[in-house]
Amino acid sequence: QVQLVESGGGLVQAGGSLRLSCTASGSAFSMLDMGWYRQAPGKQRELAADIISGVLTNYGASVKGRFSISRDNTKNTVYLQMNSLKPEDTGVYYCHAASRVVGKRADYWGQGTQVTVSS
Repeated sequence: QVQLVESGGGLVQAGGSLRLSCTASGSAFSMLDMGWYRQAPGKQRELAADIISGVLTNYGASVKGRFSISRDNTKNTVYLQMNSLKPEDTGVYYCHAASRVVGKRADYWGQGTQVTVSS
C-alpha cells in the first residue's frame, strides 16, 4: 500500500510558476514510477508528466517545454515545476505512483491539489 500526499497548489497569474510536491510512503520509493496527472472540470484526466525507471521523462504535449518533473529519492518526493503557466493549466493535479514490483503491479493516486491560473 502506498500513500501519496500532494502539496504546492494555489492561485497564480498567467506566466507565473508553481512547484508541486508529492511525497510517497508505504513502499520503496525507488520501485515506484511517478507521475503527475491533471483534470479540469468536465474533462478527462490527462498526463502532465511522468518519470519512469528513475530517469526517463514523458510530458503531455500541452505542457512540454514548460513543465519539468524530477524526483529526490532521499526525500521520497517527486516534483512538478510548472513555468509559464496558462489559464488552461487550471485543474486538479494528482500525483500517481505505479509499482514496478513483479507480481505486485499496482497504481496509486493522491488526493489532488488545486492549481488555478488567472488571466
